[in-house]
Amino acid sequence: LPLSKRELEVARLITQGHSHKQIAQLLHLSPRTIDGHRDNIYQKLNIHNRATLTRYMMINNLMEG
Repeated sequence: LPLSKRELEVARLITQGHSHKQIAQLLHLSPRTIDGHRDNIYQKLNIHNRATLTRYMMINNLMEG
C-alpha cells in the first residue's frame, strides 16, 4: 500500500530524527495523531523501527519532497 501524503511527510520527519512531539508541533497535530501515522506507516511497509524506515526511504528516493 502506498503511503498517503501526510504519512510520507511524517515518515520524512521521523527519518530526520525528530521526536513524535516535535513532529506534532511542526505539523500542528497531536502527538497521538503522529503515533497513529507512524503505526500506519510501519504496518503498510512491514517495518518495525526507525532505522529500517530510513533505509526504505533512502532506497526508494523518498527522503526529500
